Amino acid sequence: MAEPRNRYSVTSLVLHWLIAVLILVQILLITAHDATEGPLSREFIQIHKSVGLTILLLTLARIGWRIANPAIPLPGHMKPWQRRFARVTHVLFYVALIALPLTGWAASSTGGRDIPFFGLFDWPLLPIGGGREAGRALMEAHGVAVKALYVLLALHVAAALKHHFIDRDNILHRMIPLIPRRP
Repeated sequence: MAEPRNRYSVTSLVLHWLIAVLILVQILLITAHDATEGPLSREFIQIHKSVGLTILLLTLARIGWRIANPAIPLPGHMKPWQRRFARVTHVLFYVALIALPLTGWAASSTGGRDIPFFGLFDWPLLPIGGGREAGRALMEAHGVAVKALYVLLALHVAAALKHHFIDRDNILHRMIPLIPRRP
């Protein structure tokens, strides 16, 4: 009988860390937007939109990869409630990583604002209207999704650190190749 996998595939690792880095870039871009005015501020928002759409595409690719390559088993020592919590948290990550770019894309679309994708081409707008009122409501939903993502990120990092420093298991080894496997 084959031994169960205990590491994620290179594709899973690349998608995970690329999305994580792009989320950090998004935080920095929106912070830079808030700290500036005029054309520079608008440029930060345009890049923010392009990065958000990139995150959407990468998240869809990650979901497709995950369907084709199911997750490796969680450690046997985890309690059932911890397993459920981990799975629910991961599903909520996918929901947030889809909802965030979709609400931003929809908000831009309601006002007919172009979305230049890294200056290469204009990303197509969604066929929705509603003007400023709809755009404002969508941006409020976007803001709620951002807060949810921050909570999920905090839980995710806290759980990873708990597994590494308290449980002293190999959870972190599965996602960070530089961390040696514990016996």
